[in-house]
Amino acid sequence: QVLLAESGGGLAQAGGSLKLSCLASRRALSSRAMGWFRQAPGKERVFVAGIAGITSAGITFYGDSVEGRFTISRDNAKNTVYLQMNSLKPEDTAIYMCAASRLGTSLSRAPDMYEYWGPGTQVTVSS
Repeated sequence: QVLLAESGGGLAQAGGSLKLSCLASRRALSSRAMGWFRQAPGKERVFVAGIAGITSAGITFYGDSVEGRFTISRDNAKNTVYLQMNSLKPEDTAIYMCAASRLGTSLSRAPDMYEYWGPGTQVTVSS
């Protein structure tokens, strides 16, 4: 079983920054694409950012609402994926979830293509 644990959520002011971390229980996850999703109350779960596994190193992709403000990265030696969030807006308020893709999935924005999910961490941005 693969376990994912997010950390780094909290309260920020508009225009501020937060950095989220996702720690995985297995080093083998370095071969999988990793993604960040978020879900606000009463809203659908949406894709935020993704990064390819080590076989396609350096490939990242972002949701339109966060591109230019958020940056995803990974440190495979530490089994950790990061999401640096800058220029935060109140509409960024949501539960943020880390996810690991299914085997054989190279790049995807679709939640169904992800096999393992963390419990989520709350991010709240005030005006």
